[in-house]
Amino acid sequence: MKHSLVRLGDICTVVSGSTPKSGISDYWDGDVVWITPAELTEDSYIINDSVRHITQKAVQETSLKPFPAGTVILSSRAPIGKTAIAGREMYCNQGFKNLICSSRVNNKYLYFFLSCKTEYLNSLGRGATFKEISKTIVENIEIPLPGIPEQKRIATEFEHIQGLEQGFQKQVSFFDQLVKSRFVEMFGDPKLNPNDYPVCPLSEYIDFLTSGSRGWAQYCTDNGTEWFVTIKNVKDCRISVNNMQSVNAPNNAEARRTKVQEGDLLISITADLGRTGVVTKEIAEHGAYINQHLTCIRLNQTMLHPLYVAHFMESPAGKEQFETKNQSSVKAGLNFDSINSLRIMVPPIDKQNLFAAFVAQVDKSKFSCRRAGKVANFALKCIMEDVYGVMDG
Repeated sequence: MKHSLVRLGDICTVVSGSTPKSGISDYWDGDVVWITPAELTEDSYIINDSVRHITQKAVQETSLKPFPAGTVILSSRAPIGKTAIAGREMYCNQGFKNLICSSRVNNKYLYFFLSCKTEYLNSLGRGATFKEISKTIVENIEIPLPGIPEQKRIATEFEHIQGLEQGFQKQVSFFDQLVKSRFVEMFGDPKLNPNDYPVCPLSEYIDFLTSGSRGWAQYCTDNGTEWFVTIKNVKDCRISVNNMQSVNAPNNAEARRTKVQEGDLLISITADLGRTGVVTKEIAEHGAYINQHLTCIRLNQTMLHPLYVAHFMESPAGKEQFETKNQSSVKAGLNFDSINSLRIMVPPIDKQNLFAAFVAQVDKSKFSCRRAGKVANFALKCIMEDVYGVMDG
């Protein structure tokens, strides 16, 4: 349903903030809430407290203006477009243009409008050094404005679906923590090794080790039949096929060397060291190759399950080794000798297999949550598009 467009400046009072001088100690560590854009997160859109607090003296001597509970908070620079609602009266720094709503606009309805217009808001930014949206720019933004009862109904619908989506995301995080807890429950803290399992060089269990290819840009194409795995796809013991670069690989020795197989363990060896993932049947059957920032390890799976090794390497015991073996303080990097000399706690293989089976069951639950979350997100976007027009944020 189409509604008439109204300027935000006609239905809201736009207020900015400022920062008391940091060199005056009497202005800081008080009990007055004073927020910065960095404190706006996706965890909750109602903000009630701040990391730093100022004093009443700072308020009085710097003429800071408060904004009341219910104000729609909008970051206007570094970055532009983060939004929230004030849960109480508070103050802010100069990185905001906040909207005190009149009786004509529901604050949650306005919040959802701004939260789905991030790209549009950024397009309005002005400035040579860094972009910022001014008070005038914010006042001139137009919003579809039905009556208050309809605004409240729409906001309630948004809130319900957003809550579902966030709930599914929290469930996925819970499952991730569950796997980490199960690892320690089954094997003990790998740094302490309370079960006195053998601790051996990884090289004793490696059947094949290689790193990926450089210079594959010429093979990358949108209609490629296979995948090129990069460091961004490998994280938290899994390989994401989202945003996978497609390629038409050449028929040569280099491609055959760097093509992965089911069960291969991938580890990042440059930049963010020690990110791990295990090649699934889906990835192997599709056909995939690794780039130069990854190493491919083919393990003796009668002794080590690759999924167990991935979780060990992502544990504090593994991460400490990557930090120690980092060859350069300027640019992170590991060579084959470093990989081979990684030490790993080796529990009985049947216990490793039980852990891998547990992870597989948890992954099925995570997949269901992610799928439900995507459905909720799609429903949210459809409603936003219907109410506010084409989404751009």
